[in-house]
Amino acid sequence: MTRLHDMGGRFGDGPVTVDGEDAPVFKEGWHAHALAVTLAAGALGQWNLDSSRHARERLSPRDYMRFSYYEKWIAALADLLVEQGVVTRDELRAGQASGPAPEGLRARRLEAAAVAPTLRRGGPTDRPGPAPRFAPGDRVRLRRAGHAHIPGGHTRLPGYAGGHLATILHSHGAHVFPDSHAHGLGEAPQPLYTVALRAADLWLAPEHPDDEVTLDAFEPYLEPLE
Repeated sequence: MTRLHDMGGRFGDGPVTVDGEDAPVFKEGWHAHALAVTLAAGALGQWNLDSSRHARERLSPRDYMRFSYYEKWIAALADLLVEQGVVTRDELRAGQASGPAPEGLRARRLEAAAVAPTLRRGGPTDRPGPAPRFAPGDRVRLRRAGHAHIPGGHTRLPGYAGGHLATILHSHGAHVFPDSHAHGLGEAPQPLYTVALRAADLWLAPEHPDDEVTLDAFEPYLEPLE
C-alpha cells in the first residue's frame, strides 16, 4: 500500500530546488511562528517527536498534498492538541482559551529564556538496549515498509529501500525505536545501523549507477541473508 508522505525516489515530482546561501531562514514570517508554537507545545510533554511526525503523516491525503511544509506542522499540531485534551475544537475556532490551563501544563510552560538552551540540548535518543545482531561488513536485506511494527503505522524505513540488499557500514548502539514510540508503546530501544545500497539496485535509470545510497536503519528493518 502506498504511503502518501513516503516520497523518496518517486518519479514525476519534478526537480528538487535548493535555495541559495543568502536565502532567508524563513520565507514568510508566520513560518517562524509555526516553529515556535510547535516547540512550545512540545514542551508540554503530551506527546513525543515520533508521535508528532506520525500526526503529520496522518493528515488526510487531500490536505497533505495541498498544504505547504509549515501548514502541515500547524495542522498536525492542532490535531495533537485536541487529541490530548490540551485544547478543544471550540477553543481552536475561537482562537482563545475558554479558561485557565491546568496547573500541570502551566508548570511545563517553555519560558523565552529556556528556548536556546532547550534547542542546544536537543533530544538524544541513544539508550541501553540489546546487543547488535549485525556487524560492519555484513550483508542484509531491508524489509518492506508493510512490515511496520504497527500495520499502517509510523516507520522510518523508506519505501524505496524495502526488499533491497545492503551492507552494514556502522553500528550506532541502541536508540529509541520510532515505530513503537510514535504509538505510545514505549521507547523499546533497538540497535541502529548505517547501511549502504547501490544506486543501480534502487533506480531503473540512475544518473550515476555506481553511487552509494546510505540510510540509517533499525535492526527490525533488517533480515540476514540465508
